[in-house]
Amino acid sequence: MSSHALDISLVVNGERLQQRVDARKTLVDFLREDLALTGSHVGCEHGVCGACTVRVNGEIVRGCLMLAVQCDGATVETIEGLSDSGEVADLQAAFEQRNALQCGYCTPGMLATAQDLLKRGEVPNREQIREYLSGNYCRCTGYHAIVDAVEAVAQARAKGR
Repeated sequence: MSSHALDISLVVNGERLQQRVDARKTLVDFLREDLALTGSHVGCEHGVCGACTVRVNGEIVRGCLMLAVQCDGATVETIEGLSDSGEVADLQAAFEQRNALQCGYCTPGMLATAQDLLKRGEVPNREQIREYLSGNYCRCTGYHAIVDAVEAVAQARAKGR
């Protein structure tokens, strides 16, 4: 660790942590390397592909564009936390049922982003789903199956209200 390390305090997936972290370490690298939370992936490292998407203080962010030290005092939720809490269980099932996960590299970011859209309580149409997910790249599915899965969950959640 460099001599430019700082102490931070944050909550990750419901667990309060005190960590010493290099001032230049990105949030996604901190999560993966220091906390062994490897669900968020490192893709483009420019905030374009969405593979590193996590939630900070309730908002989705690109973990490659945020420094870990910026999360001092914050609440961070990774795909592991969203999954363990059951928050995205219906989305995970729909992705599996509609073959929307293929290689799985983009899946954590897609799930976090889709959940961010659906937690608003509206039932988005296919174009709105495509637009909201447009910052998350997938090279396997052609997006059709992903949009099918998100659309099905949106409709099912609306019926369940």
